[in-house]
Formats: sequence, C-alpha cells, structure tokens
Amino acid sequence: MTEPTHNEAPQDQQDEAAEAMAKPGRLAWLRDVFRMSGEKSQPRVGLVILCFSALFVAITGRLVMLAALPNEQVGLRRATSNAISAARPDIVDRNGEVMATDIRTVSVFAEPRKILDKDEATELLTAVLPDLDAKDLRDKLGTKKGFVWVKREITPRQQAEVHRLGIPGVGFVPENKRVYPNGTAAAHVLGFANVDNVGIAGIEKYIDSQGLQDLNGAGLATEATDLKPVQLSIDLRVQHLLRDELFKGMERFKAIAAAGAIMDVNTGEVIALASLPDFDPNNPVDALEKDRINRMNVGVYEMGSTFKALTIAMALDSGKVNINSSFSTAGGMMRFGRQVIKEYHGTGRTLTVPEVFLHSSNMGSIKMALAVGVEGHKAFLKKMWQLDRMTTELPESASPIVPQRWGEINTATIAFGHGLAVAPLQALNAVAALVNGGYLMKPTFLKRTEEDARKVATRVIKPETSEAMRYIMRLNGERGSARKANVEGYFVGGKTGTAEKVINGRYAKNKNFTTFTAIAPSDKPKYLFLAIYDEPKGYAESGGYSTAAWNAGVTTGKLIERAAPILGLAPRFEPPPSPFPLMARLGAWGSR
Repeated sequence: MTEPTHNEAPQDQQDEAAEAMAKPGRLAWLRDVFRMSGEKSQPRVGLVILCFSALFVAITGRLVMLAALPNEQVGLRRATSNAISAARPDIVDRNGEVMATDIRTVSVFAEPRKILDKDEATELLTAVLPDLDAKDLRDKLGTKKGFVWVKREITPRQQAEVHRLGIPGVGFVPENKRVYPNGTAAAHVLGFANVDNVGIAGIEKYIDSQGLQDLNGAGLATEATDLKPVQLSIDLRVQHLLRDELFKGMERFKAIAAAGAIMDVNTGEVIALASLPDFDPNNPVDALEKDRINRMNVGVYEMGSTFKALTIAMALDSGKVNINSSFSTAGGMMRFGRQVIKEYHGTGRTLTVPEVFLHSSNMGSIKMALAVGVEGHKAFLKKMWQLDRMTTELPESASPIVPQRWGEINTATIAFGHGLAVAPLQALNAVAALVNGGYLMKPTFLKRTEEDARKVATRVIKPETSEAMRYIMRLNGERGSARKANVEGYFVGGKTGTAEKVINGRYAKNKNFTTFTAIAPSDKPKYLFLAIYDEPKGYAESGGYSTAAWNAGVTTGKLIERAAPILGLAPRFEPPPSPFPLMARLGAWGSR
C-alpha cells in the first residue's frame, strides 16, 4: 500500500480551498459590472437584461391573472366608473326654476369571492335593508362573480348601518340619482330616468338622444355641473295651476281623464302641458299604466267642432267663400247616400260665416268644405300638419288616423270634426297658426324667441284670413258657446268641441270627448288655451248636459283667470278701439 506524500491534502481541505477561491471570483464579477470600463460592459448588459426580464414576467403574470379573473377588480372598477359617470344636466323652466337635477347617493355592492359566510352576510344585510329579498341576495352571494349589486341608492342612515356590519367584501359605490323636486308637475313633459340615470321618456330621453350618453361614456360629463342646464319653455307656476284646474275639473265633472295645454302663439312654445291621470317621475311605477299616456301627444281623437275653425279658415283663404257668404241650413240635415248628417242645434235658416261658427253648424261647415272640394280639403289639412305624425322634442307621439279612402262623405264629416283623429297638440298648433297672422311653426318644449320661431315658420294662410278667424272667435266668446271662458278684461275668443267617442267601431251617444280652445287677447293673441275631458258627466248646473261648454269651457275660463296675470297679460276693461279693422270695413256680420 502506498503512503500519502506530504504534498497531498485530505479531500475536505481541498473543498474548502476551492470555495475560498470562488468567493473572490464572484466579488470580482460584481466589481466588473459597475466598473466604468469598455471591455467590462458585457456583465452590465446582462444585469440590465435580467432586471427587465423579471419586470416583464411580473407584468405578464398580473395581466394573465386579471384576464383569468375579469370580474374581480376589473368588474368592480368598471361598475364604479359607470355609476359615477352617469351624470345628467339640470332641467329648468323658462324662469330658471329647477325641474330635474342630480343628487349624490351611494349603492351597496358585494364581491362574492371575498365573502366567507354567505348565509351570515345575507342575514345581516337583510336585517339592515329589510326590503331586500333574502333568497335573491343569497343566490347572488353564492355566485363566483367578482361584483354584484346588493341595493341601489340607499340613504345615508342605511349606509352607516351597513358600514357598521363590517362584512368583508361589501362596499359602496357613489352614484348620481335623478330627482324631480316638483313631483308630478310636468311629469309627461319631463319623462323620467331609470336607476342607471338613463333617460326613458320625455325630455329626459330627448337629452340622451342629443349625445349625453356618448359624453358619459367618454368620461367627459361626470358631474351635472359639467353640463349646461336644459331650459324648457314651461313656466312652472302656470304648469302647477293647469294641473290643479284639470284635477279639480276631472273630479267635478266625473271624467275618466283630462288634459290641457297653454301655448305662446307667436313662438310655438308650450308654456304648460298636463295629462291626467299622471305619475310621479321620482317613483314612476305607474308610468307604463295604460291610462297614464300623454293624451296631448300620444292620444289621437276626433276633435269635434274645434275643427270647424280649420274648415272656415280654409274656405276663406281659398277665396271661394268670404266673410259675408251665407249658407242655408233649412231642413236641418244633409244626405250622402245612406248617410244622414244632422245639425246638433239647428236654426233652420240661412247663416252667414260668423253665424255658422257661433251656432256650430254642421251643415254650414260641410257646404264650405265642399265649396273647396275634396282634393283642396286634403291639401289644406296636409299643409296644416293634420295628416302626418307631428314631432317635437318629446319622443312620444302618435300618427293621426286618416281615412284610407277619402271621398265626399269624408270631407263632409271631417269638416265638423269627425272622421279624422289627431293628437290634441297637433290641432292646437294648427289653431295657433290661424290666429297669429298665418304662421305655422313646429311647437317646442324648449325656450325660444319670436325671432327664432319666425325663422322656422311657414305662412299657411293670409293675414286677412287670420283676422277673420280672430274676429269670429271673439264673437263666439261674447255671444256664443265660448261665453263660459269670457273672462272680464282679457278679450277672450274661443270654440267648443264635443265629439261622440268611438266604441267598438260605433259612436257612443252617451260618451263624449270634449274640448275647448280659447285665445287671449283676441285682437292681438298671445296665448292659446286648451282643455280636454274624456267622458265627462252632466251635473245639476248643466241641466244634465255633458257638452264642452259645461266642462272644458268652465275649466278654460278658470285657467285664463289664473294664468293671465302670471303670464303678464294686463286686463283691459275698455274694449280696444278698432280690434278688427278689416272686418269693420267689410261690414261683417256682428261688426256693427
């Protein structure tokens, strides 16, 4: 056996020596990395690459994790962002009074993955928020989603109580809640916004159609103060009294519904509009009920004798009839084949044009319409926007019901307000053109000046025809069926309209749709008033009659009496010296 020499060391000593030599090597490498030397740059590059690689791996890993679990943080952030960005501009009336605005509120959300005891969380939350459905909430918390709503729009007190529960995975999201401080006032004009602050009807929906949701989506409108208020043509004071009078009238006359509007005839602005029954946009649970429609825009009705104003204006403007023309009503009826049309209150004598209006003669109106002819009649009503769907800022509107085949019998019935059904606002707009000098303009719910209105107006009748219409409406206010609305000092003119309702394709003798249209003042009209009742009943003072003068006429008179001072119409207790100069010059019936 060979003995080890003295130069050879044991194995463990050799390992220690190797390790001792390695340590200076590593230190030397690190010194080389940070040494500012050209030939030592390679170690530095390697370190930089190593660091960036580690950072890249970390970012990639995080992205993969977020992609694999999109509902956790991403879902939470998206929901929060959407809630905060859903801001809406204030809606104000023509005088700057707030009609709709946003307030800050909070909603409760949960992250089911972070809730350990679903049953306990359900029990605690339903104890604090008792209107929650426990089963529905438990089902939500039992999902694997990263975000679920618990309850939207809670009160500050409820927020404090939920906060005190201290449930991990339950939190709050700030939101914008739409409120309507005047309750039911102008409900059908304003419409409402849903829980996500998206416009569902009325002006609220119109605002969204103008690009509001695009701004919200881009994050450019996170606060109502970021947006310019939308100013309406509505006068909130007048709106309140219109609804009040219609509500009282609906109860007094036992009608199933009522509606009304006030319009500035020179600008086309709707100053007030109401339709009853209505709803509270703060809690619009009843808004979709069948009887809650906006009868001024969405309902279409045969307007009865108020349509005679259009017939007479058409005849006068055509030149085939003048203010002194006369028409025989002897016999009290007219026959068209098998159809017989009778006078309601016949005189049995020859009537002048103003008398046809005062006595609301069906026969006189028919003869005027036939003098113009079927095609001329259709053309005139088309020009007056009575045969097509009328659009305004309100998205809700309805097309008129027009005869498919229009013959002589159709012209005869439409002449006195039957056989053609239109939206009341549509008819009101046409009457405005008859009395404002002959300018037809689309009605608006946004504030505008007379100058701006004239830019979009179209002349549809001659000024002379317009004066004649104002004249005969004033005569009717003094001597005819419009006397119920003849408020002292306001030189009121108007026309009643009573139409039998069509039930199952037949006219119902005992169910009326009544209207009353009035202008003030008649010599130089500023405002046009309309009141409507659906199926009003007779009462003691009316002698059992349910015709328009006894209900819609009474209400219109009260509207004028209350609204005129607010609208700045000063009473005049002496008649104007020469209100209708042309009619006086022509010696029109009643002018002397």
